[in-house]
Amino acid sequence: MNSKFVKLFLRVSLGTAFLSAVADRLGFWPEGLYSWGNWEVFVQSTQAMNPWFPESIIPAVAFVATVLEVLFALFLLIGFKTEFFAKLSGYLLLMFALAITFSSNIKGSFDYSVFTASAAAFALNLLKDKYLEIDNLFVSKGESA
Repeated sequence: MNSKFVKLFLRVSLGTAFLSAVADRLGFWPEGLYSWGNWEVFVQSTQAMNPWFPESIIPAVAFVATVLEVLFALFLLIGFKTEFFAKLSGYLLLMFALAITFSSNIKGSFDYSVFTASAAAFALNLLKDKYLEIDNLFVSKGESA
């Protein structure tokens, strides 16, 4: 399989997974198709996953995580600084996986494939060929992106 298509597949897969998770916590998925279903349950889940943070800052942690997921998703989907945002996505997903692992057990991280998603983001960071990326618009002929 061509590495350009693999890169596009990784970008779309990671981007849509982030957006799906955000849609879930904001209540956009139909009843029965969600993990959280609303913001309040997501904030409670954030507290459970991060018991080392003071309860007073958990809403801010949930908000920052959500904003990062939206930004990373959009930048991955349009192909803006793909390698950079792929690496940041890998670190964010790794933090999620470790938070799940240390707050409950490793099974949750495996069941939700968070380590796998993190590894996919780090792999995406290594793919340098540009394909259907907005970055192509900013590269002059003869210059590599």
